[in-house]
Amino acid sequence: MQPSAPPFDERLTAPRTWWLIAFGVGVACALMLLPIGTLPMLGGLAGGTAAAAVVVSQYGSARVRVVAGALVAGDARIPLSALGDAEALDAEEARAWRSYKADPRAFMLLRSYIPTAVRVKVTDPDDPTPYVYLSTREPQALVAALAGVPA
Repeated sequence: MQPSAPPFDERLTAPRTWWLIAFGVGVACALMLLPIGTLPMLGGLAGGTAAAAVVVSQYGSARVRVVAGALVAGDARIPLSALGDAEALDAEEARAWRSYKADPRAFMLLRSYIPTAVRVKVTDPDDPTPYVYLSTREPQALVAALAGVPA
């Protein structure tokens, strides 16, 4: 690991199949414009595919990082001093915390296509958020980074 590299940095990218779906949206747009002519059809293919690809890319651009004494998850930046214990969740436990165990006050950066997650307690008495739920493909590495232990 480089000295300037953050202890944990993960991009929650969309699955590859979603890119095929984006192309399928482009094909659907092309078929809708087929009766108008070939040129509009090609424009529909290019435009529809590009628009769907932008949506997939934006959804998959969320990042989870531990850097400069803070947990950065999506748009949230939480100082590590405001966080308590972190718990790595396996697929079954992560599903439970996404659904029936979830607290509506919690901050959740979740991606349903990522089966594992980390739940971090918020210890700041001024913050009503009970915990932070973060989807991650590397829950043990995130827990280690939050604890300050090299992964």
